[in-house]
Amino acid sequence: MIEIERKFLVKSTAYQKEATAKERMVQGFLNTHPDRTVRVRIVGEQGFLTIKGRSNNSGTTRFEWEQGLSRNEAEKLLTLCEEGIIEKVRYEVPFGGHIFEVDEFSGANKGLVVAEVELKSEAEVFEKPDWLGEEVTGAVEYYNSQLSKKPFKTW
Repeated sequence: MIEIERKFLVKSTAYQKEATAKERMVQGFLNTHPDRTVRVRIVGEQGFLTIKGRSNNSGTTRFEWEQGLSRNEAEKLLTLCEEGIIEKVRYEVPFGGHIFEVDEFSGANKGLVVAEVELKSEAEVFEKPDWLGEEVTGAVEYYNSQLSKKPFKTW
């Protein structure tokens, strides 16, 4: 239930050719408090409710709990969410023994492309693909909960 990940901007579309999966996602936030975010997400016909705790000082590690929901339940919960629904397409890209999740945002966050890689420890060394750009781990403005309040197009 502890998530350890690093986040990066993406500097080219080369990841699209390397992707093994691609799915559209819609998500909203029931709560965006820094100590706890509560997210509702729909991926295909499946819904999810996720609770995340505050990140550590480096932004790499935080508590995460997730429960599956029916699509219908998730759609109903989305109507209760705070303003600012997030829409994106997620690509899964295997590289160097890890899976990079690359999110292409649309709507008010169109133009933003971010990659995350989940790690076993904060000190874990991993290979970085050529299309990976600047690291933004811990940069709060790139958290989806914050993008729902202050979209990329307004920066």
